[in-house]
Amino acid sequence: MAPMTTPGEEMHALVERLYPLCRSITGDGVRATLDIVGKYIPLQVHEVPTGTRVLDWTVPQEWNIRDAYVADASGRRVVDFAASSLHVLGYSVPVAATLPLSELRGHLHTLPEHPTWVPYRTSYYTPEWGFCLAQETLDALPDGDYEVRIDSTLADGHLTYAEHVVPGEVADEVIVSCHVCHPSLANDNLAGVAVAVHLAQELAERTPYHTYRFVFAPGTIGAITWLARNAERIDRVKHGLVLACAGDRGRLTYKRSRRGDAEIDRVMRYVLETSGRPHHIKEFTPYGYDERQYCSPGFDLGVGSLSRTPYAGYPEYHTSADNPDFVSPEAMEDTLAVCREAFAVLDRDRRYLNLSPYGEPQLGRRGLYDSLGGRSDAKQAQMAMLWVLSLSDGEHGLLDVAERAGLPFDTVADAADALRAAGLIKA
Repeated sequence: MAPMTTPGEEMHALVERLYPLCRSITGDGVRATLDIVGKYIPLQVHEVPTGTRVLDWTVPQEWNIRDAYVADASGRRVVDFAASSLHVLGYSVPVAATLPLSELRGHLHTLPEHPTWVPYRTSYYTPEWGFCLAQETLDALPDGDYEVRIDSTLADGHLTYAEHVVPGEVADEVIVSCHVCHPSLANDNLAGVAVAVHLAQELAERTPYHTYRFVFAPGTIGAITWLARNAERIDRVKHGLVLACAGDRGRLTYKRSRRGDAEIDRVMRYVLETSGRPHHIKEFTPYGYDERQYCSPGFDLGVGSLSRTPYAGYPEYHTSADNPDFVSPEAMEDTLAVCREAFAVLDRDRRYLNLSPYGEPQLGRRGLYDSLGGRSDAKQAQMAMLWVLSLSDGEHGLLDVAERAGLPFDTVADAADALRAAGLIKA
């Protein structure tokens, strides 16, 4: 019998499966990516036509590419899109020409400080063309003429994004957002996609309290499009998390929402601090991933961002070195665990009213002390009951109780469940 795979290994396998695809902010690469994700979780795919006004932006023309190369005089491809989708400047206009190396150099992008790596570069809203290659490849090119070919199209089409919804007990939503526009980059952001997929699968195995909406969209323009198309129901979104750079071996990093004190901010801080994991909590800045769209002042949603090493914080960022070997199953599993723990707190955090607030109610005759007899943390559980009763004034939630009492959140939530069942508190 073959050994069972771990969640980390399953997520890493999905990263490897998605890695070769050429993604951009529009086009067939995004569709192919969502087709694969749709084999793991059901998706509702949306196609938004070119020219559609979305807030202050307009959906651009769709970009697709079939082939691209630079060939020397012998016909040998010295730069080949077929070897890596990073080799072409994203959104390059079509070109078919023969150019001397001296003229071609103006269209070539390298990383001199990392001579074996290929950079990731784009030109979304300017009609340009170009190639990305290793500095050592460029250094080895002799002077002479080179055939340049980019078989691409920029034409009216659609922007594509997808959603997956896990229904909850209430219509209030938690959104989990990740971008699907980067080509062969494993940490940024295929690891985030893989963690989101596995998280959705886990949530679907039960009925969570909140409704969870997973958004798979191109960066910036995709999130803006989603917000524009959902503006009338945006008040349902109570919490949110943007997942990015979720698979490298660095410590976890949480970036607060623009509000700074949204419940997701409190929950993530609590989970990271009580877990003992190495971590860093950053204040909000209006630069980064799509948290800046969800947190823009007109929406001001309680959406934070979870990553490991943040964007541009590791040398491999936006280069060919961000490959499947750069991300680890263990790191993705750790990111998944933090999301799981945070959402468990979000789903159980409630405010309660003490229905017997005059003096301490008699717990013994209600069998509440007897119910603790087999618990290894019976003393903690007893204290949790007393703290929940004390702070069930309609103003304090269970996270407030856990923080003030210095008790594990699960112990506090279990105590609240027992007290509610005994008729001593109500939500």
